[in-house]
Amino acid sequence: MAQPKRKSSHSRAAKRATHKKLKGVALSKCPNCGEFKLPHRVCPSCGYYKDQEIISVED
Repeated sequence: MAQPKRKSSHSRAAKRATHKKLKGVALSKCPNCGEFKLPHRVCPSCGYYKDQEIISVED
């Protein structure tokens, strides 16, 4: 297989990876309380995940 002649610099590698920074944060609504949360995570405001209370959150 072909091998690179020289090591690619950190800045050149970072330039190739800049498209990964463009993605926005995808938020979903919690079905229990309606607050926005990260998908596949426990809701930080009510502590529920998939209709089960995982952690108890004191108000």
